[in-house]
Amino acid sequence: MEEKTLEEVFSQLDTVIQDMEREDISLEESFRLYHEGMQMLKVCNEKIDTVEKKMLILDEEGTEHEF
Repeated sequence: MEEKTLEEVFSQLDTVIQDMEREDISLEESFRLYHEGMQMLKVCNEKIDTVEKKMLILDEEGTEHEF
């Protein structure tokens, strides 16, 4: 299974939110979509944490330090 980019996960999450906002959605379907959305948010948080750990900042002397 190919790993999705952060943008792809955000796009899927947006679709889940739109589906949850439908007036004709059943309670069971809304719970399923909620669970799916929470899993997507977990993936997003993990990806953001990974990016933050890779970020570097330069000090006044131009030396790199991990963020």
